[in-house]
Amino acid sequence: MRHLAVTIGLLLLVASLLSGLAVGSTDHELGVDTDELDENETATLWSKDPNECDVDENETAIRSLARCTDVTFKEPPDTASRWTDSAFDSLGAGPSNTSVYPEHADRNDSVMIEDAHATIFAVQPSTWVHQDDNTTALYAPPDGELRGLVDYRVRVPDDENTSHRTIEWSLLEHEVSEVRLKQDDNLLVEQDGSQTPTIEYDLEGAGDSNLTFEADIEARLEENITREAVGSSYSEYHTDTVTVSSEIDLRVYNLTASVYHAEYPDGDAGVAIYQSQPWHGYTLTEEGDAAVRGVWRYYTARNTDWDTLVRSTDGDEDVVESEARPVYIRAFPSEMGPRADPIRDGPSIEEVWGSESSSPNSTFHENVEVDVIDEPYTRSYGLAIHYADLEREYLEVQGIVRGTNAELVEPENGTTREIRESALSVEILEQNESAATVQVDLRDVETGDPIPLEYPFTADPRAIPIGHATTRGYLTINEQPLWTNSSGVAVATLAEPGSYTIEYHPASWRTHDPAYLGDRTSFGWHPLATASGWLSLLVQVFWISIPFLVALYAGLKLGSFLEVTEETYP
Repeated sequence: MRHLAVTIGLLLLVASLLSGLAVGSTDHELGVDTDELDENETATLWSKDPNECDVDENETAIRSLARCTDVTFKEPPDTASRWTDSAFDSLGAGPSNTSVYPEHADRNDSVMIEDAHATIFAVQPSTWVHQDDNTTALYAPPDGELRGLVDYRVRVPDDENTSHRTIEWSLLEHEVSEVRLKQDDNLLVEQDGSQTPTIEYDLEGAGDSNLTFEADIEARLEENITREAVGSSYSEYHTDTVTVSSEIDLRVYNLTASVYHAEYPDGDAGVAIYQSQPWHGYTLTEEGDAAVRGVWRYYTARNTDWDTLVRSTDGDEDVVESEARPVYIRAFPSEMGPRADPIRDGPSIEEVWGSESSSPNSTFHENVEVDVIDEPYTRSYGLAIHYADLEREYLEVQGIVRGTNAELVEPENGTTREIRESALSVEILEQNESAATVQVDLRDVETGDPIPLEYPFTADPRAIPIGHATTRGYLTINEQPLWTNSSGVAVATLAEPGSYTIEYHPASWRTHDPAYLGDRTSFGWHPLATASGWLSLLVQVFWISIPFLVALYAGLKLGSFLEVTEETYP
């Protein structure tokens, strides 16, 4: 958290010692039956409340912490749906002369029916995902429930009494005759009407979609007319109907993962998992002790549109605090990319493919403070993982909506891709005092077959890509790229003497079958390694030494000329 870290830390320590649960924002005394949620769980629901970090001696440490900070979860919690279920049970419509509605409700009037609406209360299970600075989307799996509130008020005309006749009005009956749920204008469900319906649905397809909640409302009135002059009386009947609706945009979260397996030369396992929708994590063993976590963390927050309700009667409107407030799970990126657990002796992430997204930190409610990443992050849709103890039959891909796991789809033939060892060798074909020509040979250790790298990816006979991204293997000589031909051979000319390292950078096993492990070797060359090199050296030494020999000869002659003996000076 980014505020009062010391205070929060101490409170969190106390709270954890008391209960073992993390909690978040403030307490709400609402008329909701919360027997299924304890004090800690209820406190985590109110992330959109202002954070107040003062300490009240009369309240528990848990409540103090709940008022001070917004708590996040490693996985989608169940508290949001449990609270919403209980809250909906406390939601009620008004009597025939009163319509109850949230202020955002889309209301319709007809002849005798006014302030009619059908407003979506909640779609469960689901998760709001803060993806980037432009996108916050609601993800809902195909199977779920929509809860709604339908209400209205019936306007009964005033009675009339004149010297000639008397008109008396009475409401005979009124009801919500039918409710419907449509997906993209296609009828999914229709059922008998209710003012607080729960509609079970089975959504179709995947991706962006629209749900429309509709209700038909009907009222029947009797108009009794008495004519005083003739002493006659009769009745006329009037029926009024209105259809009301509301809608919500969402993304059908039909999570499917394509799974591909590989085996390394030492028997270790590799797995590549590809899914197009956001994912929570992977479990690689039966015990769940080896896993990969995605970038998402979670918090819970109410839909503030339901904080208040309007009670509308003929000529009067009262705004009251709502006792029924739906709560949703919300996901946000807290890491730059996926990570493996445990760090030591656990799985290793060999490759991540996805798209870079901007931070969504500008999309949060003003009172929400969570550890959202502030810089661009990778929203991955595929990983390649290397793990020695992978248990294929227990592989699981969890979704960002609570209780969802991906359907795993393997190739039709179910084959495991093979990863083999490679071998590099180098031979100096020719060299002189200025350059060397070397030949690099790359081969399959098991079969001895050449490993060609020169093909364009689409023409490579080993290219069988998984996912969208593709890779191509290559060699480097001191970081300069090189590709072998169809015979597994590459030739290079080196102009600088010295030591060289040749390294094979193989393509990923998810793009090639068979695939290979990398290899490296070193060699060196120098002009002195050849006869012409030695001759060239001697010639260069001779020419370099001429000035020194001349100077030496001149010095000796000058010394002889200046030599003084005793015979000259007795």
